[in-house]
Amino acid sequence: MKSSKSNSRLRRVAAVGTTSLCAVALAASTAFAAGKYDGVKVNIMTFTGPQIAEPLQRRAPEFKELTGAEINVVTVPFSDLYTKLLTDFATGTNSIDAAVFAPQWMVDYADPGYLEDLSGKVAADTDLKSDDIAGFFREFSQQYSGKTYMLTLDGDFHMAYYRSDILEAEGLSPPETWDDYLSIAKSLHGKDMNGDGEGDYGSCISKKRNAQAYWAILSIAGGFLQSKGTKQGAFFDTEDMSPLVNNEGFAAALDVYTESTKYGPPDEINLDVGDTRGLFTSGRCAMTIDWGDIGTLAIDPDNSKVIDKVGAVMLPGSRKVLDRETGKLADCDADLCPHAVNGVNRAPFAAFGGWSGGINASADQKTKDAAYDFFSYMSQPAQSNVDVTIGKTGFNPYRLSQFSDMDTWLKAGMSEKAAKNYLGAIGASLDSPNMMLDLRIPKNQNYQQVVLDTAIARLLAGEIDKAAAMAAIEEGWIELNEDLGVDEQLRLYKATLGQ
Repeated sequence: MKSSKSNSRLRRVAAVGTTSLCAVALAASTAFAAGKYDGVKVNIMTFTGPQIAEPLQRRAPEFKELTGAEINVVTVPFSDLYTKLLTDFATGTNSIDAAVFAPQWMVDYADPGYLEDLSGKVAADTDLKSDDIAGFFREFSQQYSGKTYMLTLDGDFHMAYYRSDILEAEGLSPPETWDDYLSIAKSLHGKDMNGDGEGDYGSCISKKRNAQAYWAILSIAGGFLQSKGTKQGAFFDTEDMSPLVNNEGFAAALDVYTESTKYGPPDEINLDVGDTRGLFTSGRCAMTIDWGDIGTLAIDPDNSKVIDKVGAVMLPGSRKVLDRETGKLADCDADLCPHAVNGVNRAPFAAFGGWSGGINASADQKTKDAAYDFFSYMSQPAQSNVDVTIGKTGFNPYRLSQFSDMDTWLKAGMSEKAAKNYLGAIGASLDSPNMMLDLRIPKNQNYQQVVLDTAIARLLAGEIDKAAAMAAIEEGWIELNEDLGVDEQLRLYKATLGQ
């Protein structure tokens, strides 16, 4: 349950869009006829929030007033979301009519026919303003095999955040490399950064098992593993589907990941992303790795102690990258790192891809129509351009207008300097020719949330060493490849990379 302060913050920020919302309600009378869905109930599953669930729950009464549809938001822990939803659809239980989940899981729902093809509806939906959705999100977050199965509600990129005031006072520049990140974290660890007389932390990175932490190791590894552009990929060798997890590049990433724990909270391996966000916005962390949420949570006047004290930057990288022919780390040069800047190879990671809405193909037609109209309503600029400025929503920018229109961000309480820095970091990541795509092949959840997450958690807990962790991930991924068919997995992996 949110505190009364959080509720008051949401009311104030939501009020920014009150005038526009009234206009939308009038305009929506043509698209959403009053009473159109009277008596229709739509059960929508997502993960336990408040992030992601909050805006669905807050907008549901508005949508009911416009259309008569009752939107019931069903929440489950993130670790259970993939399995519970897939089981409901696959067994024919069909108690869930639609869901907001990871677009990278789309293949496991679309291939068996569980998801409704939304191509026709999207093409005819002028209110959605699809051309305003950035191309990456319009494609990766919505489409599979040439068809549209989901609607984008959120845009996700991992970035590095830092206390701009602290780094400036110490004469430090934002990190370009992971060596920089560790050096800054080490130098600032133990300093009092929020004025309470107690030592704080150089770095705060969520590392909890069975949560949303495992994307962080991939964010670090990307700069070591992918150097020749997005099509090269960072998970498997595109020649034979060999996992890229038992080599000097991934080993270097594990070294960064484990060393960062020395400069974090004592219980960092048990912290979920909500915990590290709270530590950062309360002024206790010099740096963190996170999605776009930090930028908006940092401007909350009720809960943030770091207003106008936060900088964002594209994920750091490395001056050495994996030479796939030798399996060794090699110095960046024009051939090995054609996209390097200042000799640093960076691979900004589109971790997760952004929460999106999909509809159960087995639901009755009226329910499917109501579910689509609700997702469209959530994504339309008048609603989404406000929601992405509210930290508690978990929604981050994904529309072109959200990057170009400063007015919305200024009204939300972000200074022009902070807005340009925050949106600039996301934009630079989105525009990078070496952007790293998240894994989207059948059973990707097993590759990442089971095999990878388990091995990394055991490493952090001291149960296994680095060599054993890499071997466990490699063996687990090879076994999955063989079970699902190496050739087919390779074909699908290359297709996601545009090869």
